[in-house]
Amino acid sequence: MRPGLLEARDEEERAALIEEGRLLFCRPCAFFYASQRLDQLPEPRLPEVAFCGRSNVGKSSLVNALTGQNSLARVSGTPGRTKQLNFFDLGGRLALVDMPGYGYAQASKSVKEDWQGLMFDYLRGRPNLRRVVLLLDARIETKASDRAAMELLTEAAVTFQIVLTKADSAKPYWLKQRQEEAAALVKQHTAAHPLVITTSSETGLGIPELRAELAALAEPA
Repeated sequence: MRPGLLEARDEEERAALIEEGRLLFCRPCAFFYASQRLDQLPEPRLPEVAFCGRSNVGKSSLVNALTGQNSLARVSGTPGRTKQLNFFDLGGRLALVDMPGYGYAQASKSVKEDWQGLMFDYLRGRPNLRRVVLLLDARIETKASDRAAMELLTEAAVTFQIVLTKADSAKPYWLKQRQEEAAALVKQHTAAHPLVITTSSETGLGIPELRAELAALAEPA
């Protein structure tokens, strides 16, 4: 694992990391595996980054924006529909894993029910899982289910990075509050990565920075 944006010593080094991310995500990205059971998981050959969040957080749109493919991850009209792990190969250097959304319900019970079995076992036992990208909607307050997901990720001892989505639809004053709240949540969880990234799949905000962070986790070119 190579240094990320927080370790950049100056703007030149930061620009180099951004460019590395751009080059990685220019490579072909294709679906290669789906699993509904732990014993069906693919062989752990590539570093993996998993994406998770509430069912309507914009996960598919973000994955599509990162890869520049409009239909790589299906944008469903029925949130919470996918109940399996979907694996995508990014240029033979990184695997992107689309996890099921954990539902509309705010109670932490919903997370435990939706993520019991395969989801938690995958998080806890996957040796090549480098990071979980936890998506929070910038337009609304953090839900109890989001907080429960953070607790489960911490319990599984998996590094997770908070990424705010749909920032283009949030009022500036509210977005600032959400960014401050996310920064506070990071300090409450030992498994949380310190860098919070604000994104918009519509405008491209934060996409280069997130690509750079993920490129640091990939196999070297």
